[in-house]
Amino acid sequence: MHLNALNILLAQVTNVAPGQPQQPAGLQQLLGSPITLVILMLVMMYFLMMRPQQQQRARHAQLLKNLKSGDRVATASGIVGVVITVKDRTVSLRSADAKMEVTKASVTEVLTGSDTES
Repeated sequence: MHLNALNILLAQVTNVAPGQPQQPAGLQQLLGSPITLVILMLVMMYFLMMRPQQQQRARHAQLLKNLKSGDRVATASGIVGVVITVKDRTVSLRSADAKMEVTKASVTEVLTGSDTES
């Protein structure tokens, strides 16, 4: 009985002339191309790696642009302080009894703005 089922399945398969490979059709042909796969990988890499990093850089640049005296900020090294002055490349901070000058790029977040403090 199993042999009869196998014979029926083999009879339904279309015969391809010897020496001629069967061409994949439609979507299978498109996705089987190596160029298509490389393009697909590049698009995925852009949306998974590059685009989020560009958005993060833009948010950080906007944060530094809006930085003003009186803002309470945190730096990349973990220092929390209040902005005294903002210069072109540096920011003067007051943290506890210390006054320090750090680069603008090291400011990672604004904890509270000067207009919300009392």
